[in-house]
Amino acid sequence: MRLVWFRNDLRLADNPALRHGCADEEPVAALFIISPTQWRQHKMALIRQRFILAQVDVLGRELAALGIPLHLLRVETFAEVPAALTDLCRELGVTRLYANQAIELDEQRRDHGVTAALAEQEVSCHWLNGCCVLPPGRVLTGGREMFKVFTPFSRAWFKALDEDGFVIHRAPAPRGEPLPWQPLAERTFVDEGLGELTPDPRWPVGEAEALRRLHAFLEQGVLDYGETRDFPAQGGTSVLSPYLAAGIVSPRQCVAALQQRLGARPQSKAQPGFVWLNELIWREFYRHLLVLIPTLSMNRPFKTETAALPWSWDPDAFAAWCAGRTGYPIVDAAMRCLNATGWMHNRLRMIVASFLTKDLHIHWRLGEDYFMSQLIDGDLAANNGGWQWAAGTGADAAPYFRVFNPTTQGQRFDPQGEFIRTWVTELADVPAAYVHQPHDWLRLKGRQDYPAPMVDHAVARVRAIEMFRDLEKT
Repeated sequence: MRLVWFRNDLRLADNPALRHGCADEEPVAALFIISPTQWRQHKMALIRQRFILAQVDVLGRELAALGIPLHLLRVETFAEVPAALTDLCRELGVTRLYANQAIELDEQRRDHGVTAALAEQEVSCHWLNGCCVLPPGRVLTGGREMFKVFTPFSRAWFKALDEDGFVIHRAPAPRGEPLPWQPLAERTFVDEGLGELTPDPRWPVGEAEALRRLHAFLEQGVLDYGETRDFPAQGGTSVLSPYLAAGIVSPRQCVAALQQRLGARPQSKAQPGFVWLNELIWREFYRHLLVLIPTLSMNRPFKTETAALPWSWDPDAFAAWCAGRTGYPIVDAAMRCLNATGWMHNRLRMIVASFLTKDLHIHWRLGEDYFMSQLIDGDLAANNGGWQWAAGTGADAAPYFRVFNPTTQGQRFDPQGEFIRTWVTELADVPAAYVHQPHDWLRLKGRQDYPAPMVDHAVARVRAIEMFRDLEKT
C-alpha cells in the first residue's frame, strides 16, 4: 500500500506526490491531517482554515471517484504527527509514503520526525517538489550557493527553467470502483473548535474554479497587468493567491498557461506578460529564501543587524491600524477590506505595511502576524518577505529612506477615491478633490465621524529615517 499525504497541494493535476504514488498498480490511499491547535499557533486565519477544509471536501470526493480513499486525521500539533502517522501506516499496511516537501521550519521538523518514525516501521518516505516551479536548491550562483538577492536569482531562474523544462501532469486515471465520501460537515471531529465550516461564497473552491480564474485573467487581464495591477478599484490582478497558497493550482500550471496564452515564455520587461511572470518568480524567491535562511520562520530579520532597531509595540496605535481608524483614507480602506473579505490588493499591502512600520514605527512582526490572522491567502514565505521588504529589514528591501506617503499613494492609485468610498463609508459623500485629505471638508460640514490623522507623516518619516541612520552608526 502507498500513502499520499496532502498538505498545501490540494489538487489532483500536476501533483508530484500523487503522480508518483499512483505510478504502478499497487493500492493507493490518501491522507489529510487537520491540526487546529498548530494552525492557531501559526496565526492561520479562520477564513483560510475554512477555505482549506472546503477544498479537502472537494478533493476527498474527487479522489473517491477515482477509487482512492482519503483518510482524515485530527492531530492537534505537529509534534504528535509522527506517532499518529505511524499508527495509520501500520493499520493500512503502508510501505511507502509520498508527499510534496514543506519549506517552513516547523513543517520541516515535523517531516524529519515522520521520516525517522516511519523508518523504524520500514516505511520509506518520498519528498517531492510541488510548491515551486523549480525546487529550492536548483537555482544557484556560480559558486553553487543559493541567492539572497532577487535580480540575479530571477536571471538564474530563467536559465535553469530553460535547461530543465517541465511537464504538467494530468490527474491520475481511476484506480478502481468509485468509493463513498462522507462530507466534512457530517464529521463532528472535524469542526470542533473551528466553528461553522461553511466557506466564504466569495472564494469558491475546486481546481475547476482555480483554472477558470487563471484562464479568465490570461484572456482578459495579463496583457494590461503592468498598467492596471496597482489600482485596487480596477480589479487588474489575477486574484489567484488563495488558490496558490492552498495548492489548488500550481505555479507550474500558471507558467504553462501563460506560455500557451502568449505562444512563448516572456523573457524581458518589454514583452507582454512578463510583469505577471515576475510576480511568480518573486513568490519562488521568497520560498527558496525560507529554505536557505530557516530563521526567517522564527520572526528573525533577514538583515540581522536590524534586530536592534527600536521598534514600537504601542497597543493602542496598533489596534487603530488593525481596525482601519488611522485617519489616512487609503490605509483605512485597505484594512477594512482585509477585515471584511480576508484579502488585500498587493499595492495596498505595501501601503499599509509601510504605514505601520515607517509612520507608526511599530514592529513588522505585529503586522506580519495580523495579516496571517486575517488573510485567506496567508503564506509564510510571501507574507514574511513582503513585510520585511516594507520594513527595510529584508532581502531586496526598499532603501530605508524610501518611505511611502500614504496620501500621495492614495492619490496616485485610487485617484477618484472609488476604493476608499467603498470601504470607508464615512467618506462616501466626500468629493474626489477632498477624499484623500477629507478632514477640512468634514470640519466645514460639522462632521466628526472620521478620525483625525494619527501622526504627521512628514514628522514620522524623518523619525523612521533617523532610526535606520542611527543603526548604521552603531
